[in-house]
Amino acid sequence: MQALTFTLQGHILAIPIDSVKELIELPEMTPVPMMPAFLRGVMNLRGSVIPVIDLAQRFGLARTEPGRRSCVVIFELGAAKSRQTLGVMVDVVHEVVEVGADQIDQPPQFGTQIALEYLQGMIRLREQILPLLDTSQVLSIEQLESLGA
Repeated sequence: MQALTFTLQGHILAIPIDSVKELIELPEMTPVPMMPAFLRGVMNLRGSVIPVIDLAQRFGLARTEPGRRSCVVIFELGAAKSRQTLGVMVDVVHEVVEVGADQIDQPPQFGTQIALEYLQGMIRLREQILPLLDTSQVLSIEQLESLGA
């Protein structure tokens, strides 16, 4: 498996790359009134309106303050006929890494700042242990809609 590593408020995380479409510089975003705080706004991506999620706020952390290396990771989710494209703000993107099944452990029952439901596992990578996010939970369109309601 391949995973994209990135920093979010001082924490290095990984996410499977299979649903990542592209990385773009932090764009101009239009705020959307009466939406949850984690929805930073919408952006124009080659003529399409794309919602942008502040991943830190999605996890209950402080609002992401854009920096020089901040960017948006564009994801394409869902089945062929109901594909949804959305962006996720991150502080810094690092690299794409190869991860073997033997490098992934179950997440601990406590001690992580991210809820267990959002974790697919923990990756042992070099001298680090990185949380591997579960895109089906973190970016679940149904969950995001219910939180917005």
